[in-house]
Amino acid sequence: MKGKAWKFGNDVDTDLILPGRYLVLRDPKDLAAHVMEGADPEFPKNVKSGDIMVGGTNFGCGSSREHAPIAIKGAGIPVVVAESFARIFYRNAINIGLPLIEIKDISKHVSEGDELEIDMEKGILKNLNTNEKFEIKGLPEFMLEILNEGGLIPYLKDKVNEIKSN
Repeated sequence: MKGKAWKFGNDVDTDLILPGRYLVLRDPKDLAAHVMEGADPEFPKNVKSGDIMVGGTNFGCGSSREHAPIAIKGAGIPVVVAESFARIFYRNAINIGLPLIEIKDISKHVSEGDELEIDMEKGILKNLNTNEKFEIKGLPEFMLEILNEGGLIPYLKDKVNEIKSN
């Protein structure tokens, strides 16, 4: 996948990702209309499907709401790359089928607007503007299965159907 980088700093909390006043919304597209509004009010108007979000340390800290990763995924962002993620945000993202990639010091090697290319199978992220390459740590098999199914609920439905057919 290739996409334009949108860069955010350290400690981007779930209120910056999706301000609390939008928690009444449920549809991913409605949530996407307000994604990152707390950090950059223009972001929802300017982000394009396929763009890649890049953060520093502790991305997704704050409350445990699933709305934040749903809003990101609803905006068409296929992956978030950061130096580290808050534990609950990480799990919520995997549960809804949004891949997260941790790369040490990545924010020092990516500028806003850089074109990034990610090959999950080869485990490589490449900054096409600087030609720098970064290794992506592989995810455990069960997490890859969840992501490949589109999230935890589709994964579990598939497993239940598999059990019923046997």
